[in-house]
Amino acid sequence: MPMPAHEIEAMIQSAIPDAQVQITDLAGDGDHYAARVVSESFRGVSRVERTRRIYAALGGRMGGELHALQLTTDVPAGG
Repeated sequence: MPMPAHEIEAMIQSAIPDAQVQITDLAGDGDHYAARVVSESFRGVSRVERTRRIYAALGGRMGGELHALQLTTDVPAGG
């Protein structure tokens, strides 16, 4: 069963409260998404660790309910 974009956004924001999250459905099938996540908590953190934090927020749904997630992470500008 596909995972709705609003659920992905809510799970990420629950784990990373200051995150600004933008989800795009890449294929229109509820299975392939792109996520842009901007958070001050990413400052000084490697891309690998940022990805781990987001995957942890999704609670093991990657590869199951959520087939593909293209991630872009960043810190807020001007910080």
